[in-house]
Amino acid sequence: MAEITITGWTTRDVRFPTSLDKTGSDAMNAAGDYSAAYCILQTDSAYTGHGMTFTIGRGNDIVCAAINHVAERVKGRTLSSLVAHWGNTWRHLVNDSQLRWIGPEKGVIHLALGAVVNAIWDLWAKTLNKPVWRVVAEMTPQQFVDCIDFRYITDAVTPEEALAILQESEAGKADRLRDAERSRAVPAYTTSAGWLGYGEDKMRGLLRETLDKGYRHFKLKVGGSLEADRRRLTIAREIIGYDNGNVLMVDANQVWSVPEAIAYMKQLAEFKPWFIEEPTSPDDILGHKAVRDALRPHGIGVATGEMCQNRVIFKQLLMAGAIDVCQIDACRMGGVNEVLAVLLMAKKYGVPIVPHSGGVGLPEYTQHLSTIDYVVVSGQLSVLEYVDHLHEHFRYPSVIKDGFYQTPTEPGYSVEMKPESMDRYEYPGGESSWWKSEEARPILEGEKI
Repeated sequence: MAEITITGWTTRDVRFPTSLDKTGSDAMNAAGDYSAAYCILQTDSAYTGHGMTFTIGRGNDIVCAAINHVAERVKGRTLSSLVAHWGNTWRHLVNDSQLRWIGPEKGVIHLALGAVVNAIWDLWAKTLNKPVWRVVAEMTPQQFVDCIDFRYITDAVTPEEALAILQESEAGKADRLRDAERSRAVPAYTTSAGWLGYGEDKMRGLLRETLDKGYRHFKLKVGGSLEADRRRLTIAREIIGYDNGNVLMVDANQVWSVPEAIAYMKQLAEFKPWFIEEPTSPDDILGHKAVRDALRPHGIGVATGEMCQNRVIFKQLLMAGAIDVCQIDACRMGGVNEVLAVLLMAKKYGVPIVPHSGGVGLPEYTQHLSTIDYVVVSGQLSVLEYVDHLHEHFRYPSVIKDGFYQTPTEPGYSVEMKPESMDRYEYPGGESSWWKSEEARPILEGEKI
């Protein structure tokens, strides 16, 4: 194939009005508009690379502005030079000293980095005519290790240890690859019934519907009020049962202090949740450890990760024994490369990977990451969150059948959005944008308060 050069990029601020029906609502985020800060890399070929990062509305434009700064660093570069030693490329992208001052591997700059890095992976996979998960699955252990910048994490896992982990995982890999090819690598769990803003009747109907579709893991938001949460969890257990293999999880989205989290969850222990997700500040490693220690006698684990900004935070959570479940996010961190580092650390410390996928485009992304973890790294079957909305805006949406993600087969990273969807929901957009319609007025008026 002829050499491909990145000639430029486009950013799109795409926002969907999910606040109108409370989709995505939780104790911390009552009314979010699921949004994508979107990056399209242009080349001197027919190929384009698509990447995005997820926000919930206001501020999405700031991430788009940051994407412009990060994407500038790959303009004029050949694709082969970027992927020849991915770890060096990743470090180059985070090493702009002036950008680093306002976001040293965290915050808005890191969100933008994730969009650009994932766009490069999408572009590369398309030129190879393979989905991203298969590109990684077909790497040698050394090629996998070369994708990672090990700065700041060698006290948790060295390149030599990483190589040994991957070499050991080669045993049984062929069988796991066959599981992926027949779409039996990534069981799904659902959050779609559990949004805090949904009424009880709607929650009942959605729980029954998802149970009938083959789901066996269900997550509900908590943290509004103890009385309401106990009532909703009672309903959930009445529908899904206790001793039939169905699993319940709960998610507080950071609303509690450490003592509050412990006291509150002890009051919900009778409902036997597998884990409490984000019980306190996502930056509080010691706090998560305290919550985990206090709740272990009650059979409740601790999960976090959707707001963990980088591999260094995950390193501390894992080394401190602060979590039972590692919830990587596909674009909160710096794209595929940084995720691969966390997969290796989680494998070393024996913590299962259960990615965060509660947002637009996230199931499309994370189906690749869970497949990589199962086939290449951990070799352990785990579950992956699925939310049943906004998939119609993607060319190759994620699909659930019989409770499993259907393994992607199309080339790329699965987040290429339909042009008409970007045009319709671009913010503030042109005259044809939804955001210029009367329907948008309640949201836009609310922004002024």
